[in-house]
Amino acid sequence: MLAQTGKRLTTRITDHVQEKLQAAADLVGATLNQFVVQAALEKAEKIIESESTIVLTRRESLRLLEMIENPPPRNEKFLQAQARYLRLKNDAGSTA
Repeated sequence: MLAQTGKRLTTRITDHVQEKLQAAADLVGATLNQFVVQAALEKAEKIIESESTIVLTRRESLRLLEMIENPPPRNEKFLQAQARYLRLKNDAGSTA
């Protein structure tokens, strides 16, 4: 299943959990270690995907597109932050 990389993950589990995991691993023809690593990897990928995606309603999507196409005017705080950023960027560029 997965190539060996030399890294080791150790955990303690109850007999009940080990028996259930082993039964599932046997059903798919994998070793217990392969099964646990694959299951953890699948779960990690689902979590990363769900935390990396923003779902908007149609109304929210239209509002976002409207704001991108017609952004609100820049207020004083924005202009001050932009000036501060440009100063920092220029200072960092002159020391490099």
